[in-house]
This record gives sequence, structure tokens and C-alpha cells, in this order.
Amino acid sequence: MTGTENKAKLEQYRESSDYIAAKLPFDKADFAIVLGSGLGGLADELEDAVKIPYKDIPNFPVSTVSYQKGELVAGKLRGKNVIAMNGRFHYYEGWEMWQCAYHIFVFALLGVKRAIITNAAGAINESFRPGDLVRVTDTIKLTADSPLRGRNIPEFGERFFDMQTVHDKTLARLADEAAMRLGFELKTGVYAYMGGPQYETPAEIRMLRILGADLVGMSTVPEIIAAAQVKMGVLCLSCASNMAAGITGAAITESEVLEAGARSSGNLRAVVSDVVERAPSI
Repeated sequence: MTGTENKAKLEQYRESSDYIAAKLPFDKADFAIVLGSGLGGLADELEDAVKIPYKDIPNFPVSTVSYQKGELVAGKLRGKNVIAMNGRFHYYEGWEMWQCAYHIFVFALLGVKRAIITNAAGAINESFRPGDLVRVTDTIKLTADSPLRGRNIPEFGERFFDMQTVHDKTLARLADEAAMRLGFELKTGVYAYMGGPQYETPAEIRMLRILGADLVGMSTVPEIIAAAQVKMGVLCLSCASNMAAGITGAAITESEVLEAGARSSGNLRAVVSDVVERAPSI
């Protein structure tokens, strides 16, 4: 990417953020929330909500997964200003890795400092059960591509940056406390990224277990990498939607993933809402 191309790419992000800013019902969001498979119901809880279809936002990718609505929903959640992503972008849909994290850079231009990222994931850790909620403590990415491949855009941060502090400790503590008050255990684990769209093979799951992964999925990691560069604190919550390949011998289906997300969505919404309410202002 040349310097001219770099400036053009930054201008794309700015065009997107300017369009969104003009539609928002507030000056600045306290949180951005990315809603994963089967977890979109939280968007319905936002008060005084404004919906912005992705297709209307200049340069913004558009979700192609049939059950994802493909819209930003901006409104109030427990008194805080929130932008919710109802549908995300996956590498397997044909998007480039930088496009899978496009929204994070746009949120950064909008002044967002904290993100709650959710997903549905396969459980590698055999102590997990479908429907469990897991707070992600770290990630594994085996693919060579990165959302930051190419010439760096210095407006977003340093070329080389640390990945150890992106998972915000205050938000993690608030999430753990919320689950305790709600009467269930919020498990913790490491999330491994695989490109999909095919589910993983039993051999791949055995490899990931050896590497220390507790969960596996097809999203999230590009977003977390981008958040680390722009210094956006992240709380990542996974719904364990199924046992990963080879653990039970049962076939993995998309309907199973969505059904587990629906079953756990109440607990997820409760934890996220509690965290948003109790998080200190920044």
C-alpha cells in the first residue's frame, strides 16, 4: 500500500464515521457492542434507538449471513450511550481481514474507548457445556493474514503494539461479579480463530487443545487485534454453542449453534447490561 493509498483508506474510514456520527442520537458512545450468532436480541433492549443499515453507510461492509440484520443500533442501555453491531463481517464471506475489523477503526474515529465483543463458539474444553458463557482471556490466530497487513495508518496507532492488555481488567471483573449476582458461573478460556466456513476437523481440535485453546470460532480475533492497536479496552464473551468436532462424535450444525445462542442470550444480555451500567465513566 502506497502513501496515497493509505490516505485514501483513512478517508474511507472517515467517510463512514462522519455518516454514522450525523445519525447518532448522542455525541459520543460509552460502549460499542458486537453481537454474535444468535445473540442479536440485545439490540432490541436499547432505548430511543436509531437504526442505521450497513448498506447506507459509505464504504461499510455488508453482512451476508442470512440471520444477521446488518445494521447499527444506537441508543441507551442502562443509562449509557451504546452502539450495537447487529451482524459482523467474516473472512469466509469473502471480506479481507482488514474489512472484518473495519467497524473497530470506525468506532475509534467516533471516540469509542470500550467494546464488548460477543460470539458463539465451539467448546474444546470438556468441562464446558453448550449454553455456558465464557469470558475470553486470550486468543490464538494461526492464519498469516492480519487486519493490519500492509502499510500502517499512524492515526490509528503504532505499527508494532502489545496484545497483553487489550482485555480490560475492570470490565472483566465487572462481568465476573455480574454473573455471580445472577447466580451462574462465568467461565474463562482462550479463543482460537479458524477461518471457516467449514467447522473444524477432529484433528484440528486436537491440535488446538494442545496449543491451549478452550474455544474455537470464525470471528472476533480480527476485531480484538484492531482494538489493541487503537487502544480500545475489550470485554469478550463467548457462548459455548456446541462441543467441538471429535469430542462427542456428533455432527455440528448451524441450527445447533443458533439454538444454543438463543438459550444463553438471556444470561448474556443480563451480564452485558450490568457491565455497561456499572462501568465507570471514561
